[in-house]
Amino acid sequence: MKVVLNTTYGKITLQLDAEKAPLTTENFVQYVKDGHFDGTIFHRVISNFMIQGGGFTEDMQQKPTRDPIQNEAGNGLSNKVGTVAMARTPDPHSASAQFFINVADNHFLDKERSQDGWGYAVFGEVAEGMDVVEKIRGVATGNAGFHQDVPVEPVLIESAELVGE
Repeated sequence: MKVVLNTTYGKITLQLDAEKAPLTTENFVQYVKDGHFDGTIFHRVISNFMIQGGGFTEDMQQKPTRDPIQNEAGNGLSNKVGTVAMARTPDPHSASAQFFINVADNHFLDKERSQDGWGYAVFGEVAEGMDVVEKIRGVATGNAGFHQDVPVEPVLIESAELVGE
């Protein structure tokens, strides 16, 4: 199953792994079908770590989400360059809509190596468009309210579409 993120920087195609992360994939796909990601931004960009999106509009308003899902980290998928994982709060089972694309090997986020014993659930990888991810990781960032690492110029996810089931 694939999802295409149409961004202001180009297309990013995500190959989702429903076999190893079934709940996370189902959750993400439902957000795509609901149009949740359309008009959201990559609101957190750390060039040597990851790019995060899926939760805020251009004016940094947080979008409402469905209930959080169970953490599926420890599924054999690792937070390496080009993988997509769920963002969460310190509560390991708090992931809802926000996701991030790893732009470095972040193995310390894997369940086996994480400080909290839970880690961050990887549920797919970039199949096409790593060049777009690379462009996004290089944008200038600053602060927006009490949010840090926010792109100075919004990096918009214009739309997200399912391209294969």
